[in-house]
Amino acid sequence: MRHMLPILLLCTLIGTTTAQPVPPAANLPSTPESIALVDLLSDYQADRRAVSSFYGMSFDTHALDRLEALHTEAAERLAATDFAALDQQGRIDALLFRTKLESQAAKLTLARTRLDEMRPLIPFAETIAGLERSRVAHEPIDFEEVAATLDLLDEEITAIRTRIDKGRKDGNTDEDRLVVSPVLAQRTAGTVRALARTLNSWFGYYDGYTPQFSWWVASPFADAHKALNDYAKYLNETVAGIKGKDDDPLLGDPIGREQLLSDLQAEWIPYAPEELIAIAEREFAWCEAEMRKASQEMGHANDWHAALEAVKEDHVPPGEQDELVAALAQEAIDFVTERDMVTVPPLARELWRLEMIAPKSQRTFPFAFYGGNYMGVAYAADEMSHEDKLMAMRGNNRHFTRAVVHHELVPGHHLQGFVAQRERPYRRVFSTPFLGEGWALYWEMILYDAGFAQSPEDRIGMLFWRMHRCARIIVSLKFHLGEMSPEEMIEFLV
Repeated sequence: MRHMLPILLLCTLIGTTTAQPVPPAANLPSTPESIALVDLLSDYQADRRAVSSFYGMSFDTHALDRLEALHTEAAERLAATDFAALDQQGRIDALLFRTKLESQAAKLTLARTRLDEMRPLIPFAETIAGLERSRVAHEPIDFEEVAATLDLLDEEITAIRTRIDKGRKDGNTDEDRLVVSPVLAQRTAGTVRALARTLNSWFGYYDGYTPQFSWWVASPFADAHKALNDYAKYLNETVAGIKGKDDDPLLGDPIGREQLLSDLQAEWIPYAPEELIAIAEREFAWCEAEMRKASQEMGHANDWHAALEAVKEDHVPPGEQDELVAALAQEAIDFVTERDMVTVPPLARELWRLEMIAPKSQRTFPFAFYGGNYMGVAYAADEMSHEDKLMAMRGNNRHFTRAVVHHELVPGHHLQGFVAQRERPYRRVFSTPFLGEGWALYWEMILYDAGFAQSPEDRIGMLFWRMHRCARIIVSLKFHLGEMSPEEMIEFLV
């Protein structure tokens, strides 16, 4: 039962990562209807990229309308497809395509809802969006009229800030007040910064090129642009309390249970959020029991935290992390190929390399990542503080790293990406973290059960990451259900 969901996803979406080779013809549509469906899907991908790029303003309802029209057109063409005339892979394509379009429609609905929530705080958004739409449409511009419009923006923002300040005062019942939550303030601040960037780009198109434009517009633009940036700072720092300090409040933007259900449906996951939390908690308990077994073998009784600390101290000397990773990568390849667990094409074995993650980037990637034919490796660098060096070595000890390497390379992301580029690559549009990370996690489970860990320390290294996956499911879903605050999420993870 533990492995069933990843297996179902992978059998549906990736198709050819088994030990048995697939005939070349199996990678091609076999009926005219299936060929036409692939063409429709390819057209949709190209059209969606073009529309998203051209109408790139997230605050513009016209952009949402245009994307919605594109999805509606694609859905109508898909509905007209003769499902019975499709081959097996074509039917899979049709089902995935339909689900993708339904998911996109749900995301557009959420985007409209969030934009409507921000609307009272950014009544000037349509003005700026209209200026940019007119520019890209090559419509004539009335310099004097635009200058007058921009000249009012500072005053409009001042009035909104006054209403927000009223809403922030306890006991104020003024009907004109605006009560703005920190979450809404933070989200709106990001949108206001996007508005400022759009206005700046719009101005730069004409400035110094179109006669008389700068004479009329330069000064009102400068005031409007400053007012937008000041407003964004006010929303972020004063209302949301985000000042770039260590004691800043932790905020997020939960999507709620209904959107969670929609997202899970789009991933073909037949569980409610509450059921997934229960599964994660059950898996967490299983991992903890396995941790205690390994801890006992190490001589730490049931104190698996003490065993974990001992594992963290078992790291290679400075400068040898790349050698450790390279050896572990080859060991994982040998393990799965010698047991005929999965096909690893010769080129996939050959074309991978290591890159060392810069110390600054290790603040974001403190362990490893896969970058396409290479694995980024974290390490202790001489420029780090003494504390950071120790943290880098402890966090990238032999046993944690043993689990990370096969996750990132073979049979994990590297093998997965290699196959995906060659097996129906048009399915890229259906990319999902449940496939991407699910594949690598699935192999963590398979290798654990197959005895890839050679010692109790190795098992603890693998279990550490597996427990972390469970914890991420618990905190993420509880946060979006409104059952856990960001502070509680961090406390649980720590």
